[in-house]
Amino acid sequence: MEPVPQLPDGDPAPATGELPESALAGLGERPLGIYLHVPFCRVRCGYCDFNTYTLTELGPGASTASFADTALAELDLAHSVLGDRAPRVDTVFVGGGTPTMLPAADLVRLVDGIRDRFGLADHAEVTTEANPDSVTPESLRVLAEGGFTRISLGMQSAVPHVLATLDRTHDPAGVERAVTAAKDVGLVTSVDLIYGTPGESVEDWRRSLDAAVSLEPRHISAYALVVEEGTRLAAQVRRGEVARPDDDDEATKYELADDVLRGAGFEWYEVSNWTRTPAGRCRHNDGYWTGADWWGVGPGAHSHVGGVRWWNVKHPRAYAARLAEGASPAAGRETLTADQVRDEQVLLGVRVREGLAVDELDEVGRRAVAGLVADGLLDGPAAVRDRRAVLTLRGRLLADTVVRRLLGVGS
Repeated sequence: MEPVPQLPDGDPAPATGELPESALAGLGERPLGIYLHVPFCRVRCGYCDFNTYTLTELGPGASTASFADTALAELDLAHSVLGDRAPRVDTVFVGGGTPTMLPAADLVRLVDGIRDRFGLADHAEVTTEANPDSVTPESLRVLAEGGFTRISLGMQSAVPHVLATLDRTHDPAGVERAVTAAKDVGLVTSVDLIYGTPGESVEDWRRSLDAAVSLEPRHISAYALVVEEGTRLAAQVRRGEVARPDDDDEATKYELADDVLRGAGFEWYEVSNWTRTPAGRCRHNDGYWTGADWWGVGPGAHSHVGGVRWWNVKHPRAYAARLAEGASPAAGRETLTADQVRDEQVLLGVRVREGLAVDELDEVGRRAVAGLVADGLLDGPAAVRDRRAVLTLRGRLLADTVVRRLLGVGS
């Protein structure tokens, strides 16, 4: 198994999972989301550094058969920690891994478990990720009837040689079958794409974009391939077997994505995400970008409530063992300082279409706005008329630079 990045150190997390009163005091003032991390994959993709495992990598004490019961035990813990002040859950997102390696009935049991413990808000968004070859018309029907409203399919590319480089197991035709089957049972569909794969030409990328648009999903995500240390792809790049993704090539492909998607009626709402209408936004991810509360269930899952952030032990066996002992699976936690909260608001807020209120920036950030407008990185009319820092297309390509200048940590 390829190594994956280590968890942060943080402070010790109490075995009870209890949170300070300062974190609980504002419960209900912000939306509450639940993230469920299902760590299983049939094949580990060479570019992936997520906390995932193939079944052959897992020993006794962790399996797809027992996972739902273990996750329900963490939901019991969440309910006891958050108490009656917790609002009904606004969004649920099941990620991984490949969540649909679990039986559809188990995924529904988890949603039922959230509903039983917290309640679901009216019009709650309930999403699962899936590989196109991990769902069937019948499993999708079970998900839709069990409360799921949305599915995010890992299309990644429509070009066979690109899929092969990424170690993806589905064929391009399988994406269309999965999207059609999901729509037939009433699920909102999103497809995820990756650009910058070694060997992918601009025409390959255009082909993938055109294929994604032709599926008529409500939402499309497009992410630049990043070579993460510890992955098989990083080892291949280091040995010279494949070329490292090129920044200029990825910038060209991002601009092409925005052009093709806008031409098809999509608008960006976050640097890597486009939707046909505001209602098509992924509300769960909006919660991350706007500082909502969420509880992350599962091995390695991260949580945030009221300025306290914590993360679970990574290995499924260790995770299951902690909960079997009646203890929190948290490995560590931190209480964010006012400066950290501000920095994260800038880091995340600048990436969304609404941008940041200029008046909420500190003096350094406010002074930087004019220069960023002059450099074509922030939209001038939005800064002057609306007093908001909104990225231009060029600014989206250089979002990290914009953040550094707004925080006064770079030029």
